[in-house]
Parts: sequence; C-alpha cells; structure tokens
Amino acid sequence: MAASNQNQQIAFRYRTIDSTTGVTRKTAKRLARRMGVDETQVIHMALHELAVRILPQYGQDNGPLTATQIKQIKKLTPKGTKRSIRSSLFKTKSAG
Repeated sequence: MAASNQNQQIAFRYRTIDSTTGVTRKTAKRLARRMGVDETQVIHMALHELAVRILPQYGQDNGPLTATQIKQIKKLTPKGTKRSIRSSLFKTKSAG
C-alpha cells in the first residue's frame, strides 16, 4: 500500500531574517522569480545542491584490495619512479 502524501511532507518555516541557517520568504520568492521556478522547486534545488556537495555520490566498493590485486598493480606500475599503493583511501577502524 502506498504511503499517503501527507506522511511524506514536513512543516517548512521561513526565517524572519536571512542568515546562514535559513532565508526569508521574500528571498525565496526572489530566487524563484530569478530562476523561473516556484518556491517549492527552489527548496528542492537547494537541497539537491547540498546533497551533491555533502553526501557521497558513488556506491560503496568491495572493500580493501586483495594481495593479488596489489601484486597486479605493482607489476603494471612503471619502474624507477617512487610510488606507493594504498589499499584504502579512508581511515578504517582497526580490529581490536
């Protein structure tokens, strides 16, 4: 059974002044006019931009490289150049 539209909505309140944590309705209306969309679309566009900027835009990989994969990379890496191979770009919790 599909969720009702009412359950998918939130209360949204404009701020009384523009600040780093929100905008007034006047500002939202100015943005909407400038962009040629309605106020709701301005909010969606702002949230989308924030999501792209803050949330990862890629799926999780299969974890650390295997010893075989590291050997293959080393074999394909040109010799004579100092290089390093990292099995993880992110800090992981150590077991223990």
